[in-house]
Amino acid sequence: MVQLHEQVLRDAHQSLIATRMRTEDMLPICPDMDQVGYFSMEVWGGATFDVCIRYLNEDPWERLRKLKEALPNTPLQMLERAMNIVAYRNFPDDIVQKFIHYAHRDGVEYFRIFDALNDMRNLERPIQYVKEEGAHAQGSLSYTISPVHTVERYIDDLLTLQKMGCDSICIKDMAGLITPAKAYDIIKGSKDAGVAVPINLHTHCTSGMFGLSYMRACQAEVDILDTAISPFSGGTAQPPTESVVAALKDTPYDTGYDLDLLMKIRRHFLQVWDKYSAFHKINALRFDPSVTTHQIPGGMLSNLMFQLEQQGAGDKYDQVLAEVPRVRQDLGYPPLVTPTSQLVGIQAVMNVLFGRYKKVPTETKDYVRGMYGQPPGEISEEIYRTILGPDWQDEVVDCRPSDLLEPMFDQRKRELEEQGVLRKPEDVLTYAIYPQVGLKFLKGEAREEELTSRQEPVVRRPSFPAAYAIDVNGVTYNVEVKSADLIQVNGIPHSIKIKSQEQTEQLPDQKQEAVPAQSSGETVNVKSPMMGSIIRVNVSVGDRVKKGDLVAVLEAMKMENDVTAPASGVVKSLNVSAGKDVEAGTVIAVIET
Repeated sequence: MVQLHEQVLRDAHQSLIATRMRTEDMLPICPDMDQVGYFSMEVWGGATFDVCIRYLNEDPWERLRKLKEALPNTPLQMLERAMNIVAYRNFPDDIVQKFIHYAHRDGVEYFRIFDALNDMRNLERPIQYVKEEGAHAQGSLSYTISPVHTVERYIDDLLTLQKMGCDSICIKDMAGLITPAKAYDIIKGSKDAGVAVPINLHTHCTSGMFGLSYMRACQAEVDILDTAISPFSGGTAQPPTESVVAALKDTPYDTGYDLDLLMKIRRHFLQVWDKYSAFHKINALRFDPSVTTHQIPGGMLSNLMFQLEQQGAGDKYDQVLAEVPRVRQDLGYPPLVTPTSQLVGIQAVMNVLFGRYKKVPTETKDYVRGMYGQPPGEISEEIYRTILGPDWQDEVVDCRPSDLLEPMFDQRKRELEEQGVLRKPEDVLTYAIYPQVGLKFLKGEAREEELTSRQEPVVRRPSFPAAYAIDVNGVTYNVEVKSADLIQVNGIPHSIKIKSQEQTEQLPDQKQEAVPAQSSGETVNVKSPMMGSIIRVNVSVGDRVKKGDLVAVLEAMKMENDVTAPASGVVKSLNVSAGKDVEAGTVIAVIET
């Protein structure tokens, strides 16, 4: 008998509709899903935490409590990113321990714990904390293909996870890369080597090999397979639950699940699928054997398409996919799973848009320093120098990254209390993990994203100030939009008349910045390289800066990007503040040289 782990409420919609499924679409079908007899259901963790507070204006902790109430008979599982928890960087031990405690209290019984680099140092404490709570620890290895990732290495690591006290172990094939031969060899080899706890195989349909791989896994005596109810299966998501149940019926691996009940659940999710048509992507629904080259996992693929569109660079998709394996090799062959999938993917985007390593997000620098853990393979001295500079050896660390971090929980709790927005202990964790977005959510300033059809034209509201370089017949005009009725062309002011009341009503209601006074010196604009949100501003009006000095930090595509001074001079004006959303080309500051 093989058991199934259902993923429709977490990884499946993360892979196909950018994690946008709302709690209201989950709860009505939970009583039926609770009768199936699943090994477990993954309902939380991964990107669901981030998306809830960033786009859906939902409290992820409240979602968890509601789901546990609606699914009393089924173990609920979360995907826990080891020392990253549900974010993209390492946290101190006290935050990880508190998070696991409250997640277990609010409904998580099984924790699938993985580290993007398979660094056992990063897995040890989360597994320990789960065991201390009396919960089920499922240690997980991120599966990938590279010269350094061999069958023998996976077997050794699975044995190590068992020795660390895991109740079950998982081969996490997040991109659909595992071949039938590798699935058999790793699972059979592990059992022959002494792995006695249940083995779970997780894969995606992306490459099209999933059916053969699952069958060979069954022949190797796999214990658990991951699936998703069919409307949210296929493409970059998991194999369909109903199909796997039907295929294994009347075999030694029969799940024993009720197909009629699964078809009832299917009908519910067919309606849910239609509701989210705004996020349907044809590329996410196709088989894509090229994944064996670029290795981008399902959740990252759908989000990458969406993020490129947001940046106005949707046409660069194929170039980015071609750049990903080059970046991955440069960085020592990390498995492409959150956060390294995001890190490698966004660095590839930066390389395509701005030139190879001309712009390097903070997270890439931290990875190369060793702040995520030990890379699986070697990083060349050339890459170290390119990303960290000539004194790179002084930057690199070789200890467990979280050992360098100070405890955080009590300090973040005091900060929330001072701001008067602390309502429950879990709020401290929301704020600690996502300081900018989390605080905005806790203050009640988050807004729910609208579900708009992709068939409708996307109209961007203008934001001011903004700057553009417009080429007309070979002549470049530097146009600065100062307000709704004032622009400057090559430094000369021009007024604009609004033609209709309708256009006036479409303008954003925001305070306009005063046009800086004309100066005798030359000025240069510090512009946002991408659409994003300003995390902090590091200069004030009147400050003297040198070329390359940090002016502001921009969060774009979930990564932090330094915005630096293009020339030396004095800061003449500032047009943004922390928390402000900006478009690509928005003037952040003006420097008089």
